[in-house]
Amino acid sequence: MNVFGIGLPEMALIMVVALLIFGPKKLPEIGRSVGKAIRGFQEASNEFQSEFKREAEQIEQAVKTTAEIEPKQIEAAQSNQDTAGSSPTT
Repeated sequence: MNVFGIGLPEMALIMVVALLIFGPKKLPEIGRSVGKAIRGFQEASNEFQSEFKREAEQIEQAVKTTAEIEPKQIEAAQSNQDTAGSSPTT
């Protein structure tokens, strides 16, 4: 078991120190607070990841659309230049 890079022996030591510092009556309250904080962090992290993926997909779609439209615009511009360049001048 490895949570945040902390193994089981380290977690046991942290629990013993917390028990000595806060006492057995405060420990459940502190545990709940830490659990809520971790849960909030995970939710924020998941939200950030989903937002990042959504933005990346939008950018990818915009690039694909631009890649499809741009060659057509270049061809149209070239044909307009050819038409303008070949017209007789008076």
